[in-house]
Amino acid sequence: MPPAHASYDVVIVGGAIFGSSLAWWLTQMPGFDGKVLVVERDPSYQFASTSHTNSCIRQQFTAAINVKVSQFGAEFVKNFRHFMGDDPEVPNLALQSFGYMYLADTPEFAETLKRNQQVQMALGAGTKHLSRAEIAAAYPFYQLDDILAGNHNLIDEGYFDGGTMFDWFKRMARRQGVEYVHDEVIAMTKAPNGKTVDSVTLKSGAVIACGTVVNASGPRAQATAQMAGLSLPVEPRKRYTFVFDAADPLDRDLPLTIDPSGVHFRSEGKYYMAGCTPDEDPAVAYDDFGFDHSIWESKAWPAVATRVPQLDRVKVINEWVGHYAYNVLDQNAILGPHGEVGNFMFMNGFSGHGLQQSPALGRGMAELIAYGEYRSLDLTPFAFKRIETGASMIEKAVI
Repeated sequence: MPPAHASYDVVIVGGAIFGSSLAWWLTQMPGFDGKVLVVERDPSYQFASTSHTNSCIRQQFTAAINVKVSQFGAEFVKNFRHFMGDDPEVPNLALQSFGYMYLADTPEFAETLKRNQQVQMALGAGTKHLSRAEIAAAYPFYQLDDILAGNHNLIDEGYFDGGTMFDWFKRMARRQGVEYVHDEVIAMTKAPNGKTVDSVTLKSGAVIACGTVVNASGPRAQATAQMAGLSLPVEPRKRYTFVFDAADPLDRDLPLTIDPSGVHFRSEGKYYMAGCTPDEDPAVAYDDFGFDHSIWESKAWPAVATRVPQLDRVKVINEWVGHYAYNVLDQNAILGPHGEVGNFMFMNGFSGHGLQQSPALGRGMAELIAYGEYRSLDLTPFAFKRIETGASMIEKAVI
């Protein structure tokens, strides 16, 4: 079906987790009654980063704004039905608070974890800095000969059903009048002075006038920005995930363990999940989902079996590769308007943190569009201005 109108107050390019979070939050803004169009090139979301997420959430960041964003994310997940209007059809979401376990194998990294814990604790997070002995007492299955310390948080940190959250963002946005179309934005037309995007052209041939256009196109963010003559330091990078069964499962939950090798792994129901980057981590083509099967044998499984010897006999039962929308400047979100093209809005560069940040950042962007300002949580640290100046926002806890 073509768009129902020739003009929309907000056109959102991309209908995955951020496009749909924003679309729904716009319907929750008192006084905002604008028409909203979401343009999604692949409504199956087969290759969207949202479909390949591990659905994790953590407060173990070092930038205060990232901690606060995830704290709201946890509140949103735990009170999901209430946020969705207490509709009895909406399911309750469970947050499996197994926590993240960062392990340090050098004095320098141990000291960094200690400082990180102090930052997080000051913001109300439940992170604890643990000695090797304390880790061993709580989780005796770890092999810790090379480990000096760790950080762990069992409060509002773990994983949840991100697919259900995404599904209900879409459903409720539609119920509240947001229009979704299966099409693709292929061009944008700016005003003669270059300061606004006046319209977007769809692959179907339709030309749609817009008050605001939002780039929510995940790893394709740079291609979308280029249509408006803008540049963005976001590129697709491959990330591998493996789900495996264990012949000798643990007698307790495995925290999401960030091993010094760079491999991370956790419990996944009755199974386990591991993830990692390839050793060489270049930008890839938007449609490159080729799978390097050697990564399990050469990198992921050796790290798991070394750190948790009980998991030495395992069988992979599912595996996939997805794309991070990787911000090469500082691996943090880029949010808000461009400095000169004022009605072009960015929701980009989440670098693997997107699902957990989507409730807070969707709300913030909706406030910015509806009212011209952030009202719930000041998200200006994510502004595009730092991209223009190259002033990176340092986040030391990037996985």
